[in-house]
Amino acid sequence: MTDTKKQIRIALRNCGLIDPEQIEDYIAQDGYFALGKCLTEYTQDQTIAEIKESGLRGRGGGGFPTGLKWEITKNVEADQKFVVCNADEGDPGAFMDRSILEGDPHSVLEAMAICGYCIGADKGLIYIRAEYPLAIERLKIAIKQAREFGLLGNDILGTGFNFDIELRYGAGAFVCGEETALIHSMEGLRGEPTFKPPFPSVSGYMGKPTNVNNVETFASVPVIINKGAGWFNKIGTEKSKGTKVFALAGKINNVGLVEVPMGTTLREVVYDIGGGIVNGKEFKSVQTGGPSGGCLTKDFLDTPIDYDNLVAAGSMMGSGGMIVMDEDDCMVSIAKFYLEFTLEESCGKCTPCRIGNKRLHEILEKITEGNGTEEDIDRLKVLSNVIKDTSLCGLGQSSPNPVLSTIANFEDEYLAHVKDGKCPAGQCKSLLRYDIIEDLCTGCTLCFRNCPVGAITGERRAPHFIDQSLCIKCGVCFEKCKFDAITLT
Repeated sequence: MTDTKKQIRIALRNCGLIDPEQIEDYIAQDGYFALGKCLTEYTQDQTIAEIKESGLRGRGGGGFPTGLKWEITKNVEADQKFVVCNADEGDPGAFMDRSILEGDPHSVLEAMAICGYCIGADKGLIYIRAEYPLAIERLKIAIKQAREFGLLGNDILGTGFNFDIELRYGAGAFVCGEETALIHSMEGLRGEPTFKPPFPSVSGYMGKPTNVNNVETFASVPVIINKGAGWFNKIGTEKSKGTKVFALAGKINNVGLVEVPMGTTLREVVYDIGGGIVNGKEFKSVQTGGPSGGCLTKDFLDTPIDYDNLVAAGSMMGSGGMIVMDEDDCMVSIAKFYLEFTLEESCGKCTPCRIGNKRLHEILEKITEGNGTEEDIDRLKVLSNVIKDTSLCGLGQSSPNPVLSTIANFEDEYLAHVKDGKCPAGQCKSLLRYDIIEDLCTGCTLCFRNCPVGAITGERRAPHFIDQSLCIKCGVCFEKCKFDAITLT
């Protein structure tokens, strides 16, 4: 049963309630009222002060105070400035930004225009992954309608303020979620990060001051202006205000998007909103923060979700991915799975990320294949910390998090792999062994006939045997045996 009362919709307030292709629907929900209020009632500094007072922090993962970022960009002198919306959303299993753009595109356009007014920019760019065709189509429709209504373009609402928005397409590179890599990609260059400072607020797109926020961050801005910073900052915790959208996935009954106040516990999300674990199995871990986050045990279920608490627990907020695992998941394999993703997505610019993560993956492969040692676990810890301390950007700096968190919280599983040669969850094929119990085998030949590699021998009505050197651990014999004569250890 889902407890919807624990959710508060701010970023998702209009999704599913309005027709995203009709600007009139958005206007009927106080759409573009915030932009009008800023342009006619508030100065740039007053608007920024409202965003700062709200306590809104970047929802893309970094958690930097939004109002402060706007203020820094405003205070830089330049003949041209840009507002950039990061809609790249490269985390596997994450679809928060996509849902907002598909269900409420005008909220992002309005917020970008407000940001443009505050920092002195007349141009906005939305960097969106090309794999989001519906979101792209609805953004195009929304931009066209906003121009027709005089809400984008020249002399918006007769105030003399000019601001327009264009789309830029990404090719799905995870590293382009990092703002400097994103900017390089928009400039037609290779999507690689650069050293900071200078930050984009000083020198960003085309070398000009650029403010970068993600979709969910922008989607919260019009509500803050309309309802007031005081209303917004009453929601959440002392240092993390407002709500956060999470994409629930994995071994959980209710998958999908949830939006909860900061400070909601993991237990409330997993059990009250998510409906608990599939098939009534035991909760084992929850991965927050996508492939760069950490795996938290049941000991952390009562942790209030906010930026600081998740970091203290050994994970991170990230953009909002939340993957739930049960008793059947092997945490060593999970760490290896996430590392495979970051290996694939690394731009390769810096040695710690390019080479270090490759070495980490090799050690994890060695352990899951039954060839690991206790010294390998120590090597994982040392190498992970070196990579975190020396990588160029957030991708490399956070890539060892799944390794470190699984070792910290599930070291017994690592030790079982290297000392006992066993995978407690039964997921690492190289560590599995199928044997036939001689006293229970009737010689029916069912296992013999179904074995795909001929690893089973024996005569009819006589006990059969498995040649371990040929067995590929497929489990077909275990599934087919009708007499429980095959064991899995």
